[in-house]
Amino acid sequence: MPKHGKKYRAALEKYDPKKVYSLPEAIEILKKIAFAKFNETVNLDLKLGVDPRHADQQVRGTVTLPHGTGKTVRVAVFAKGDKAAEAEAAGADIVGAEDLVAKVAGGFTDFDAAIATPDMMREVGKLGKILGPRGLMPNPKTGTVTMDVAKAIQEIKAGKVEFRVDKTGNVHVPVGKIQFSNDQLVENAMAVLDAIAKARPAAAKGTYMRSITLSSTMSPGIKVSYTPSVSK
Repeated sequence: MPKHGKKYRAALEKYDPKKVYSLPEAIEILKKIAFAKFNETVNLDLKLGVDPRHADQQVRGTVTLPHGTGKTVRVAVFAKGDKAAEAEAAGADIVGAEDLVAKVAGGFTDFDAAIATPDMMREVGKLGKILGPRGLMPNPKTGTVTMDVAKAIQEIKAGKVEFRVDKTGNVHVPVGKIQFSNDQLVENAMAVLDAIAKARPAAAKGTYMRSITLSSTMSPGIKVSYTPSVSK
């Protein structure tokens, strides 16, 4: 049994999987080899030269994609009183306090991002085992634990994405949809790469971005080079 299907193997024959391409070249190739019948998500996968076991080598942050993610993002907000009303007015899809905490504790996770006011974190913190593995736990470092819930909602809806190194030193970030224009994908991808470059820990030694791969939901990966678009 072949590991990959016929269309995947055919896509591999249209470029050199061992070659490292510029970002515009890689996106052009990706457009040619995409074979799914749906609007695939385009992803960047990076292997970083850090040891995530050390606190001083963590890589985490957020970046707003210039052209958004191409996805309708469902935002849940844990808030009460005036802040709950503010969240509803700002376009939050789900708003609640202890009732929402209980609902999530029961298994409800039908949302893509979560925001909480600081006073709700004592209760929301109990959901760590549910929200944490899904990357949904509100965190002050990413601006999702805040009293300015309206701003946080607007940023997420506009295309703000989070990046975070996993325990193996990899970072995975969506940068748009295959039906975006080439220029839109280049600009979104560069925004992510520049943000990750700026987030390099001082303790990181040697080559920081060891490999960068661009792919769509169903496609094979294309190796990409990176030249900063902004001064460090």
